[in-house]
Amino acid sequence: MPALAAARYPDLPERPRVLVPVGATEQHGPHLPLSTDTVIATAVAQRVGERTGSWVAPAVAFGASGEHQGFPGVFSVGTTVLTEMIVELTRSLALWAGEVVFVNGHGGNVAALRAAVETLGAEGHNARWLPCATAGDAHAGYTETSIMLYLSPGDVALDKAAAGNVEPLPELMDRLRRNGVRAVSPNGVLGDPAGASARAGAELVDRMVQRIVDELG
Repeated sequence: MPALAAARYPDLPERPRVLVPVGATEQHGPHLPLSTDTVIATAVAQRVGERTGSWVAPAVAFGASGEHQGFPGVFSVGTTVLTEMIVELTRSLALWAGEVVFVNGHGGNVAALRAAVETLGAEGHNARWLPCATAGDAHAGYTETSIMLYLSPGDVALDKAAAGNVEPLPELMDRLRRNGVRAVSPNGVLGDPAGASARAGAELVDRMVQRIVDELG
């Protein structure tokens, strides 16, 4: 299935399903690019699109990343603006798309996605969101480093990779929300990238894709 942005409007079928990757532009430790969440959401959406005959829209690359604001390179529009953006995008897409599915690659976007989908449902729109979900550490550790070694190895600086705070995320969440990531992890990593590999990344991406394919039916 071609990317939606590369299509010409006569090429589009009637009422297609459209997948919209939603990522972020934020720090991912000293070794991963700012685009990590967007790269992952886009790659997952593309693979899901190929398997389900869905069209993949350009990614929403700016999310709610306020918890990372203590680091350079963070672009955050916040929950309120992201909610409004998702609502307005769906209202526009709904004029010609049969279903809109937001494929989310950043945990900080969840509140906005939930609020937006609730509003859109009340308006009668066929919209939902699904996460790029898999078990693993929280941020720029083994999980995301493995995935990026698979998807975009040239963007991974393994020589700069280092462990951050390895406490379980539930134990960190209150401090993280209150004070931001930098307060709990000076290098921005929540987890440990040691042992990450492209092979593990391929398996993780396959699981993410399969979960979304199963959800879409």
